[in-house]
Amino acid sequence: MIATLIGARQRVLAQLGRLSMYRLTLYALLVLAAVAVILSAVGAISSTPLDILATLALLMIATLCTDAVAQTLLHAPRRIESSLITALILLFVVQPGANPDQVGGIALAGVIAAASKYLLVWRGRHLFNPAAVGATVLTITGLGFSAWWVGTPAMAIPVIVLGLLVLWRTERIRVVLLFVVVYAVVSILRFCVQSAAAGLAIEPGALVTSVLLQSPVLFLGAFMLSEPLTLPSRRWQQLLVATVVGALAGWPISLGIITLGQERVLLVGNLLAAVLVARAGIRLSLVRRRALTPTVQELTFRARRPFRFAPGQYLELQLPHRRPDSRGTRREFSIVSTPAELPFVRVAYREAERGSSYKRALGAVQPDDTLTATGVWGDFVLPAGDAPVLLVAAGIGVTPFVSQLGARERTDAVLVLVASSAEECAYLHELGGSGARIVVVTPDRPAALPTGAEWAGGARLDATLLRTLVPDLARRHAYVSGPPRLIADIAPALRGARGVTTDAFAGY
Repeated sequence: MIATLIGARQRVLAQLGRLSMYRLTLYALLVLAAVAVILSAVGAISSTPLDILATLALLMIATLCTDAVAQTLLHAPRRIESSLITALILLFVVQPGANPDQVGGIALAGVIAAASKYLLVWRGRHLFNPAAVGATVLTITGLGFSAWWVGTPAMAIPVIVLGLLVLWRTERIRVVLLFVVVYAVVSILRFCVQSAAAGLAIEPGALVTSVLLQSPVLFLGAFMLSEPLTLPSRRWQQLLVATVVGALAGWPISLGIITLGQERVLLVGNLLAAVLVARAGIRLSLVRRRALTPTVQELTFRARRPFRFAPGQYLELQLPHRRPDSRGTRREFSIVSTPAELPFVRVAYREAERGSSYKRALGAVQPDDTLTATGVWGDFVLPAGDAPVLLVAAGIGVTPFVSQLGARERTDAVLVLVASSAEECAYLHELGGSGARIVVVTPDRPAALPTGAEWAGGARLDATLLRTLVPDLARRHAYVSGPPRLIADIAPALRGARGVTTDAFAGY
């Protein structure tokens, strides 16, 4: 059952991976805005279509212009998607309106939100969710207020459906689900306490509807709390932030003239995340490029400043270039090197005949060119000690295992390398001597096998072969890394493993 769910999940992720997470978020918000206009036209929500469209246009102008000025002054690359996403999120937070007395406040919210990405910065990353900053300043100045009109029953289903697509792509479903649960529990508790104090009866159905469908919690979690650049790197840290934000949002604290409302609670969570994060804005200079296989390239960078990472984690490499396609200008790469190799950092990627605009730009990077990694993330980390593990690498998915097995010897590990041919087994010889038993699953036999490695005989990896190769599968936790489609194909072979953890290279 677990293997079947993993396979289905990876197939969906493979389709979503055709778009970068930023492009998918932009498209989801545009669809949500279109839905809002339609609902307003039929009277399902209070704002008029003119109010919504005028507010969106004004916010887009404000964010695009502010970003353009800041990027010109700082010689930073253009990020139109970021400007549009900020404007669209603000659309659902501020009170829409086309009246002259509202225009100034709405424009101010857009300007402040965009400017915060350059002014409220620490270690190369913006500290706070831009839309939350813009909405907070709007409320404090008295030029407007955050209405969170997206939190209506009519908008609930569109928010859930589109939000799930974004969360599936960013793999933040568990984090946001915890946030929603904590918020709901605390909110229900608050309503019960307040109702009891006032001597009022509680109707359970109406209470649940009020807490979940008549509040902005679903939108806040899916499109704001989940923002990658304002979340910490490890899963437990993200869950901690989700718990804190959910609890504070569920029981708003009075701060005098204002309360610690939704957007201000998110700012508290952003600040907590900034304290937890190890390093962001890592500047990397290319030192060397080498071909590992006919289709796999390895890049070695030198980090300008020290940073920390755990073997198995990945960094997001930013590469602005002309006319980026739908996969965007940022890509995630598992770190191949070990922490002991710092300040040198190695990553690898697979080339393709019809590669993305990003890969073409990456292929043109020259020695001494400097790129920026927006941060280090990931929980694809092996357990401490020498716990029995099965490592399954599909193609380029071998990269995190190179770091993990290079960082420390593991004598109770089985590494299964699956590749399209023997010459495509990247890092095979570097993994020799790691202490792990290595099994190569390729149609043809490798010309030379390192110590501790064996060839599976040319058979395709399936459940029967895996049980033959790893008869003690039931005592091992399986870690599987590679493109989503390959992970989906391999998933049925993992039935019977003690547990399964995946690291999908979505959008690769």
